[in-house]
Amino acid sequence: MIPRAPCVDHLVVLATDLASGAAWCEHTLGVAPAAGGEHPLMGTHNRLLQLSGPAHPRAYLEIIAINPIATPAIPTGAKRWFDMDCKALQAQVAQHGPRLIHWVAAVPDAAAACAALAAQGLERGEILSASRATPQGLLQWRITVRPDGQRLLDGCLPTLIEWGAQHPCDALPESSVRLQSLELRHPQAPTLTAACQAMGLDGQAAVQAAAQPCLRATLATPHGLVTLTS
Repeated sequence: MIPRAPCVDHLVVLATDLASGAAWCEHTLGVAPAAGGEHPLMGTHNRLLQLSGPAHPRAYLEIIAINPIATPAIPTGAKRWFDMDCKALQAQVAQHGPRLIHWVAAVPDAAAACAALAAQGLERGEILSASRATPQGLLQWRITVRPDGQRLLDGCLPTLIEWGAQHPCDALPESSVRLQSLELRHPQAPTLTAACQAMGLDGQAAVQAAAQPCLRATLATPHGLVTLTS
């Protein structure tokens, strides 16, 4: 069943390729990620890890990479989601390895959530329909993506997703990794707080003022508590 209240949906870890992303996951979190799938719209593909637990009952980790043999179906001049076409971000990942770059919030009405952000002066982007094939059938969703692909507020402002009848967690195998908490640290903390409140995400992520922007996700793993930072 898809939650009707806005909530943390998934964490986004960018890798140069899925093999290095899977190896990072097993080394860092002690668990190998499950198979994901292809995103024909963006020319990307992923691996997934169940993170659902008491604190966040329907959440997962997405390890995502550009598929080198796919051609995105987005309009000419548009960029892939999550700043994946940003050369500086690509260089950082190539040099330092896979890293947490963003988070996605599930909302029951993406249009209403976008309107709430627009009232705060934040343009979250167009609402695109996307899908990928799975052994259980076609997984479908609506997601906010700006033509420039930007994440906004250094990745601390979430991308919004509105799921169809199925959710990735429905088919993901259980794992021994659980999302404990998510912190958003940013110089524009009041703006970020107001945006989260406007979308109904109060209590889903702790917002703190900081000189440098940073996402901090704390996970319970077989290695003990592990904190991923952007």
